[in-house]
Amino acid sequence: MRIRFGRPDISRYADRFDLPEAGPGLSVTFLGVATLLVEDGASAVMTDGFFSRPSLLSVGVRRIAPDRARIDAALTRAGVTSLDALIPVHTHFDHAMDAAAVAARTGARLVGGASAANVGRGGGLPGDRIVQVASGERVEFGAFALTLAESHHCPPDRYPGTIGRPVVPPVKASAYRCGEAWSLLLRHASGRTALIQGSAGFVPGALSGWSAEVAYLGVGQLGVQDEDYIRAYWRETVETVGARRVVLIHWDDFFRPLDRPLRALPYLGDDLDATMRVIDRLAAEQGVRVHFPTLWRREDPWAGLP
Repeated sequence: MRIRFGRPDISRYADRFDLPEAGPGLSVTFLGVATLLVEDGASAVMTDGFFSRPSLLSVGVRRIAPDRARIDAALTRAGVTSLDALIPVHTHFDHAMDAAAVAARTGARLVGGASAANVGRGGGLPGDRIVQVASGERVEFGAFALTLAESHHCPPDRYPGTIGRPVVPPVKASAYRCGEAWSLLLRHASGRTALIQGSAGFVPGALSGWSAEVAYLGVGQLGVQDEDYIRAYWRETVETVGARRVVLIHWDDFFRPLDRPLRALPYLGDDLDATMRVIDRLAAEQGVRVHFPTLWRREDPWAGLP
């Protein structure tokens, strides 16, 4: 097969970065990859908390560790001083590497499975700040009720398996095994609901019986799957929970720091345009609106929904 260089032009979708800016109250802020800050002024939870974004060269040949300066800069820019909970959607480095450092800085409890717990322990997080959950278990933090449902990583999973002992950085990227992958179902005290699907994988039927108004849908590596897979992914997430609005995440090149404009992952690892061709057809058939989130902006993905 012929190798394709370059990357999709994200400016093709400029009109999709159109979620309304949030007013006072409940909001979601996109902070790159699958990191989302959900807050209401009194309570705040975050997925992943990945801000270090080491270069491809570092990931390939060096040991990597959280970059405290980048973490501090990102949290400051996002206005984050405290969090009730931090939830890695799985434990690859581009999701969980900074989790212990972010939890320590913000006072958050680190929520996840056994692998996330070992990331927390390796990062020096005390045991009372680690909340280990099972699939289907509901936990509450402030105004948020969170349920983690078993999921899978999008194929191929370059670092499969679980993390069986504390990860003490600096380490090779391969130390951050996928671990337990989750679909995160979020309900706010206002009644608003969302599905956060950090990776474009799924377990058939895992979300049956759940509902969510909005789906934050991870699309990393989805563009290298065949159309049947993309359709199945949409069916097992968006259709199953009945979401009327989809916001796409995990499309940006996570080897590029957040102080530079976001760009799509290269064709060597993904094809966002191929993903969009299928998703746009599905969304049009089902009357679902598809958006991209704007980095750093507090947005209201529920605006205009019943």
